[in-house]
Amino acid sequence: MVHQLDLTAVTRSAADQLLPVTPGLAVVTAVLLAAAVAVAGRGLLGHGHAVLRAGLRAVVQLAAVALVITWVVGSLWWSALFVLLMFAVAVRTAGRRMTRGPAWVWAAAPIAAGVVPVLGLLLAVGLLPPKGLSVIPVAGILIGGALTATSLAGRRALDELRQRHGEVEAALALGFEERDARLEICRTAAATSLVPALDQTRTVGLVTLPGAFVGMLLGGATPVQAGAVQLFVLVALLAVESAAIVVVLELVARGRVTAGPPTGGRPGGIG
Repeated sequence: MVHQLDLTAVTRSAADQLLPVTPGLAVVTAVLLAAAVAVAGRGLLGHGHAVLRAGLRAVVQLAAVALVITWVVGSLWWSALFVLLMFAVAVRTAGRRMTRGPAWVWAAAPIAAGVVPVLGLLLAVGLLPPKGLSVIPVAGILIGGALTATSLAGRRALDELRQRHGEVEAALALGFEERDARLEICRTAAATSLVPALDQTRTVGLVTLPGAFVGMLLGGATPVQAGAVQLFVLVALLAVESAAIVVVLELVARGRVTAGPPTGGRPGGIG
């Protein structure tokens, strides 16, 4: 009981040091959201409504998750179901970013190819305790990275094929297999999807202090412990996102994922 009280006190102290949860925080958040909507809705962007929807959805979803996660972490089975739910949402989100057609379900392949091996390895060697409080955040970080890489790589590959369709036809005329012709055109564009993860890893500690690092420090971990965990997160994300991009490229090159029908809005639009 005393240990639990101490842990609660440490957690509250860490939260107060980072950002005190007060009515002022809610007001500032609302003001920043309004500013983002105003800026994104003007000029060249034109995504004010999308920003507003995203902000409001974040409020509702975080409130729901905060309530649900305190319940599911007590059971490994419920935690596993929660991770599957995160995976399903990531597949839907990444898939719809890539294409409006039914081929969006193929987004499951790159996300799983990146996440499952890393998560399985961590559990197998005992570095990740089989507990909901450990599995859910780690799985969430990995799935989030795979989602970003999948959606970016898919959109960029398909956009490149759409814009350079004539070059694909020329490669076919020269005797290239269809897979090889498509891959030759879209590979470079899709590979740039790894740049955000590369930049984050290269500049860690110099430009940004990632959340895992700061959170562990505020929670009482030593700088060495916090640095080691953050290094693992960054390297794991590089592995996950690289695998996801490779699988996306293969799917696009083989025609499993296409731009979809032209009706119903532009594929990959922000919403």
